[in-house]
Amino acid sequence: MKTIVVCSGGLDSVTLAYKVATEHKLHSLISFDYGQRHKKELDFAARAARNLGVKHHIVDLTPVGALLTGSSLTSDDIDVPDGHYAEETMRITVVPNRNAIMLAVAFGAAASAGADAVAAAVHGGDHFIYPDCRPDFIKSFQTMQDQALEGVKDVKLYTPFVNVSKADIALEAGRLGVPVDLTWSCYKGGETHCGRCGTCVERREALELARVKDPTVYVDRDYWKQARADHMARKFGPLPTPDSAAN
Repeated sequence: MKTIVVCSGGLDSVTLAYKVATEHKLHSLISFDYGQRHKKELDFAARAARNLGVKHHIVDLTPVGALLTGSSLTSDDIDVPDGHYAEETMRITVVPNRNAIMLAVAFGAAASAGADAVAAAVHGGDHFIYPDCRPDFIKSFQTMQDQALEGVKDVKLYTPFVNVSKADIALEAGRLGVPVDLTWSCYKGGETHCGRCGTCVERREALELARVKDPTVYVDRDYWKQARADHMARKFGPLPTPDSAAN
């Protein structure tokens, strides 16, 4: 299956690229400049393409991104929130219709290149926040593309992580020998990963749960523990103390 991977340069999409290169035929990586807060992730996607020996295409969607305001990822006047990835506060990172726009371009590229599939690294942990990462969206988008490309090219949307957790992806990264420190997740785009934004917290938590070594440098390497504890307390209530349990 000759496959184009949509690659942001993050842990999930780079792991997917390695998975496709191992199990299928990796055609190329495609990334998108949609006017996001920083461009560091594109450099990491380019590095992944070089390491895998395939072409890397960057599509300029900045004029489109300028219309997708109201997200902390596209509006500099909206702060990126700290905390656990599954908190309500992370909804401010939603970029409306982002995946639908990117995948439509990727499918056109795949049909033109004679590729059999477009791969995207959406995963189960995204379902709460991002509607265009859910199984129903994936199924509907495939149906739409089957109509759009009827008689032109049969292209499948390959999403092997759509029903698994971030920790499962981290396990896959370890299995495939993905250089974790050569991926970029942080929404803030500083010199190093901040360790505090939702995606940094999710990344740290997943790699710890998977027991995959993480040589990445973080400004606050252990903040994820407090963020996770706070999230669990809000979700399930505070854990009982030994004295209250005895009573």
